[in-house]
Amino acid sequence: MTVAQKLQAFWNHPAGPKTIHFWAPTFKWGISLANIADINRPAEKISLPQQCAITATGIIWSRYSTQITPVNYNLLAVNAFMAVTGAYQLFRKISYDMAQPAVTP
Repeated sequence: MTVAQKLQAFWNHPAGPKTIHFWAPTFKWGISLANIADINRPAEKISLPQQCAITATGIIWSRYSTQITPVNYNLLAVNAFMAVTGAYQLFRKISYDMAQPAVTP
């Protein structure tokens, strides 16, 4: 298969660049990249609810992306990455919170 044929197959794929099935997960990479940028953020400033949502979304949609036809590998990759980065941030936040001394009123 020539390069031109591969590009044409990619362009005409049911989850290719002519469809929302390509662009939605492509733009979703921004969330994952923002989560990577937050790795240097102090753990006390990490939002627990936000990271729970990012992790859960990544897990749920990773599973979903393998069940649809055709399998959308871009959607699978971005959501798996979201699950991993969210879980890492959750680990950082929970570890930090557990290391803090208990506050008595």
